[in-house]
Amino acid sequence: MTKSDPKTEPAPSTAKELQDTLWKAADKLRGSLDASQYKDLVLGLVFLKYVSDAFQERRDAIVSELEGEDEAYVAESLEDVDEYLGSGVFWVAPHARWSFIADHAKGIPASPGQNARSVGDLIDDAMRALADDNPSLKATLPTIYGRDNVDQRRLGELIDLFNSARFTGQGATKARDLLGEVYEYFLDKFAKAEGKRGGEFYTPPVLVRTLVEILEPHQGRVYDPCCGSGGMFVQAEKFLERHGEDPTNIAVYGQESNERTWRLAKMNLAIHGIDSTGLGSRWQDTFARDIHPEIQADFVLANPPFNIKDWARNEDDARWKYGVPPVRNANYAWMQHILSKLTVQGEAAVVMANGTMASNTGGEGDIRRAMLQDDVVSCVIAMPPNLFRSVAIPVCVWFFAKDKGVGAKGNVDRRGEVLFVDARELGHMVDRVERTFSDEDIDRIAGAFRTWRGRESAEGDYADVPGFCRSATLEEIETAGWALTPGRYVGAPEAPEDAEPIDEKIARLTGELTAALDESARLDAVVREQLGRLG
Repeated sequence: MTKSDPKTEPAPSTAKELQDTLWKAADKLRGSLDASQYKDLVLGLVFLKYVSDAFQERRDAIVSELEGEDEAYVAESLEDVDEYLGSGVFWVAPHARWSFIADHAKGIPASPGQNARSVGDLIDDAMRALADDNPSLKATLPTIYGRDNVDQRRLGELIDLFNSARFTGQGATKARDLLGEVYEYFLDKFAKAEGKRGGEFYTPPVLVRTLVEILEPHQGRVYDPCCGSGGMFVQAEKFLERHGEDPTNIAVYGQESNERTWRLAKMNLAIHGIDSTGLGSRWQDTFARDIHPEIQADFVLANPPFNIKDWARNEDDARWKYGVPPVRNANYAWMQHILSKLTVQGEAAVVMANGTMASNTGGEGDIRRAMLQDDVVSCVIAMPPNLFRSVAIPVCVWFFAKDKGVGAKGNVDRRGEVLFVDARELGHMVDRVERTFSDEDIDRIAGAFRTWRGRESAEGDYADVPGFCRSATLEEIETAGWALTPGRYVGAPEAPEDAEPIDEKIARLTGELTAALDESARLDAVVREQLGRLG
């Protein structure tokens, strides 16, 4: 048994090459399927290709590790499932391997005693085998490739195109990171292609990263009750990597009510090497059935769907500590559910509609007042418009903390205070409809919170900045009718100082104006002279 010959295999691709290649692949199906359908098909294939490449990479490593050993022993080791699972690699049965699929990209013709098999049928079989052999993938992978509405010729061309990309060859971690970037790139592309519906499963990474940089989840349980495609968990893991810490320092728990989105999340976490068992064995509505009733989280990161009118509301629910949410809006239900999940020192960041900061409809003002009086609101940030490509309206972020006193979360006692940050003027437009944050923007927002709490990671001491941030007392907030709109508290930015003495400025401006009038008179005379010549 010999390992694969590198001379005959495509060289490892860069992230940019993979992204461009795979987007072309998506276009192959665009003509026959809508955005949501081809998203499931293409991302499923990305996952299958990665799993197979990672399996082959581990297979080659086993051959290298056992060089010089008896051939029978090597052959036996290559088929030992534990050799793969023990290295964090999924077991891939022979008929589920990419090489088998690629060799039969046009399907298998009928033969005596056997019906013809399309390439879609073969992919569905491969997905089922992966799920059967790897319990963490149960009910996760799409088996939609053999359906009548999928053009099998185009699917075969798609397989051929995927053959030009290889996700491994640079070490296990780099391979995972490379594929993770591609998967995230595609989630972003598909969210844009699906418009408003795409926003239901995808939160812009710059927004998620801002929340993570503020909460700083170094270790503990991270929870998201409406996890979408899992972006909050991925960014939490990236935070640990940026700080050179072990990604296994955190355990993730989440829930998602949409079946297709739940599958995306499970695959996304698997690709990033994150244990996805905390997402449950199937999709489920958080309000109808909380699948983590006993979980108390150290960190909660969430971007709930805004202003849900039809939701599983139970007036006797123990989660409504601060008041029963209104029938036709679940915003304050999400916030109270999240608060019920926090440990004594837990913190949460929740993206919300701007209306939540001041609404008094359906008793929401009373719930907001009760949360403030219980001192669990730590910060409110007003975000700029256009961060969500599909929705131009701005959003806000609520931060909650069960304990704002001096302790592990900060060296400054902030009990009885709330930090307000007005970030509406930050960021830059990447095109006509989408805004993003620079690293400096994220650092400025996160830095304001860190210094306010007196975190170890803070640089310098906190100070109010007119027009940007201000720490307000609960007494001030009560005077403002318990409204939490940051602009009300931070005020206007200070006008830039003018160092030029007033007398000198008047003389300078007078001189400039006189010179401009003289030049105007000169040009007027020239024009009149030229007109006279024409006459």
